[in-house]
This record gives sequence, C-alpha cells and structure tokens, in this order.
Amino acid sequence: MGSGGPAGAPRRGVLFDVDGTLVDSAYVHTLAWWHAFRMHGHDVPMAAIHRCVGMGGDRLVDTLLPENRDRNADSEIMASHAAVFALSWPSLRPLDGARELLAACHAQGIAVALASSARDQDLAATRRALDSDEFIHAATSANDAKASKPAPDILVAALETVGVLATDAVYVGDSVWDMKAAAALGMPAIGVTCGGTSAAELRDAGAAEIFDGPREILENLQHSAIGRLLTRA
Repeated sequence: MGSGGPAGAPRRGVLFDVDGTLVDSAYVHTLAWWHAFRMHGHDVPMAAIHRCVGMGGDRLVDTLLPENRDRNADSEIMASHAAVFALSWPSLRPLDGARELLAACHAQGIAVALASSARDQDLAATRRALDSDEFIHAATSANDAKASKPAPDILVAALETVGVLATDAVYVGDSVWDMKAAAALGMPAIGVTCGGTSAAELRDAGAAEIFDGPREILENLQHSAIGRLLTRA
C-alpha cells in the first residue's frame, strides 16, 4: 500500500518528535545545555534543564536564565550547546523499537514525518542513528518554523510537507512541550516516558495515551491512536 492509502481515502499521517522519542538523546541534550550554561557563567541545575528539553533552544534559554541577563550572549550559549552536543553524535542510539515502529507505520500506508525542534545538523545526526530514511516521507527542523515548541509551527510545517490535515494525524512525543504543540492544533498526541518525563506530566499536558516507548507502541499499534487512524471512516 502506498503512503497515501487506498484510492479515495483521506491521507493519514503520524508525526514523530525525535530526541527522547525515537533516539535516546534527551539526557545528552540536558548535559550539553548544562555545559553550555556553565561556559557562559550560568549555574543551572540539570533537573531544571531537563524539564525544558523539547522546547526550541531560544525558548529554553529564555525560560532558564534571568530576564536581566545580557541577551546578546544567548546565541553564543546556543552555539556552545550545539558544539558540545555534536561531540555525542557518534554515540547516539535509537530507542528500542524505534526503527520497527517507523517501518510498521510506513507499511500501513501512513505518511511518516519527523517534526523536531532540533537544528538541521543535529537532526541529520539523529537520522543517521535511526537508519530509517526509507520509512520517512518528510522531516522538519527548527529552521522550518518561526516559533519553536510549544508553539505548533513545526508540526504545521510537517503536516504541510506530507499533505495531511491535523485532524487526520497523530503526534508522538516525549515532552510536555510536544503535547502542548499537538493540543494547539487539536491533534491527538501519544506520550512516551522514555525521554524522562512522567506519565502524569504528559497526561496533564494533553497526551491522549501514554506508552513506555516505541516498542510498546509497536506492540499495541492497532489498538493505539495510530491504529484508530486507519479504522476511522
């Protein structure tokens, strides 16, 4: 079956966050931000940083640092984070079941898109770790949106790229910011706890259902929000 589904049927889509959802990198980002802040004289606890991972870098910096800071240094902090995170590119690994989940969605005729807040270079690195490009129809990054998560701009860009309406799509993510971005579009969201955010927090942020990670979604695919996309009239 092609990615558009049977002739005459509405096109369905699944959007995936990447860091912490498909690739085990949420805490790698946390550590990279911690180092970047310290390089520029800011002592920010890792726990606070982790709670903000999933936002775009601009929002993360603005949330974690004082309002009266020298904002001219924000871009330098983000560049430092990028440089530290890049050191970990060779060691990035997919989460259990990630590649198989993408393959299963593709095989069901669902349009598969990555909707990440990452920079283009970091997204390319995580895609190499996933080794699943044959199952991915499109991918969007921070460069494709004016505003980062929790704003829904990146999701909108991904939907437009695969030609799918928000009402015919599901978003899978690991952070509260993913859930809020999907909720802004009225799109059902599946939360996964493998990025380190609790089920309760994901549920409070709007997750329709919650799984441990890609493997558990795959094992319950036909009974999940993704499976219901295919059976909906």
